[in-house]
Amino acid sequence: MNSKTTLITSEKNWMESNAVAQLNALERLDDVVRVVGLPDLHAGRSPVGFALTTRDKVYPHLISNDIGCGMSLYATGIERRKAKLDKWVKRLSKVRLADIEATSTYDEPSPISNLGTLGGGNHFAELHFVHEVFNVCEFERLGLEKKAVHMLIHSGSRGYGQQILEEFSGIGYTGAEAQAYIKKHNDTLLWASRNRDVVASKLLRYLGYTQEPQKVIGCTHNFLEQREGLYIHRKGAVSTEVGAVVIPGSRGSLTYIVKPTDDTAKSVYSLSHGAGRKWARGFVKSRIWGKYDMITIRQNKYKGVVVCHDKDLLFDEAAEAYKNIDTVVQCLVDHGLAEVIATLKPMLTYKG
Repeated sequence: MNSKTTLITSEKNWMESNAVAQLNALERLDDVVRVVGLPDLHAGRSPVGFALTTRDKVYPHLISNDIGCGMSLYATGIERRKAKLDKWVKRLSKVRLADIEATSTYDEPSPISNLGTLGGGNHFAELHFVHEVFNVCEFERLGLEKKAVHMLIHSGSRGYGQQILEEFSGIGYTGAEAQAYIKKHNDTLLWASRNRDVVASKLLRYLGYTQEPQKVIGCTHNFLEQREGLYIHRKGAVSTEVGAVVIPGSRGSLTYIVKPTDDTAKSVYSLSHGAGRKWARGFVKSRIWGKYDMITIRQNKYKGVVVCHDKDLLFDEAAEAYKNIDTVVQCLVDHGLAEVIATLKPMLTYKG
């Protein structure tokens, strides 16, 4: 590691050399104070799974185009014993999310033209059962129920963030230009969060329920946060300033609900946003060829089912494409950054 760069990892947590090289390169940017790579670090156009601080300069390209991408966890009001998984799978198998009517309750017009959609890649909607509770007090304080169905939505700003990135396409901004970016960035965060709310609402309605989903946890992965005179840039990382956060694995592994500790300065007040990719898209299908057929690729070890209308994406997002979420979270715990509240198991993953 270079002098300004810290890697939060362990011997059990495999770390791609390309990702580490990309991380090290970030400290050469002007005005960088610290760079931290989290356990889910992996390579991309720039690394994913990092937090970086600057004093005066803002780097939009580090946040990238999907400003506001994040996770929202909702209470559905559905009792687990009344879950109709087979019926839900059949219904969702017949429709794409864009074809389900979205109702906006906001006074101002949406800058997202396709409000209420997930997007491609690793974005998803999932219905979860509670797997295990480790901290009953925190679990109940969040308003979670052990015998209930919960919904997790992972999506971003659906093209709105791309518009902002194209407007601020230079390398680094200060002063009035930085503030102009931050203003538009903050609006993008708002609408990315609202987009997740609309997705959750219309999915629950399409499945035949009239109650509105209640947001329990909301956390953002790609965004800029100001703290103590510094700009914290996060790409694939969540803030420890928002309370409990959701850290999902793959569609075939557990999702963790964790509480940040009071001592996260070492990770620039950041935690992992997920398991992190192990294999790049486009290479997954060849590596697992012959292991699955078109039925078994849609199943997980928790007897959950995947509904995906894109066959290539079905393989690109296979569980094997991701790092071990248990190892990633344990690394955060071992470094004194987080405490596990509970785990959830995916029973229905929808990629529409």
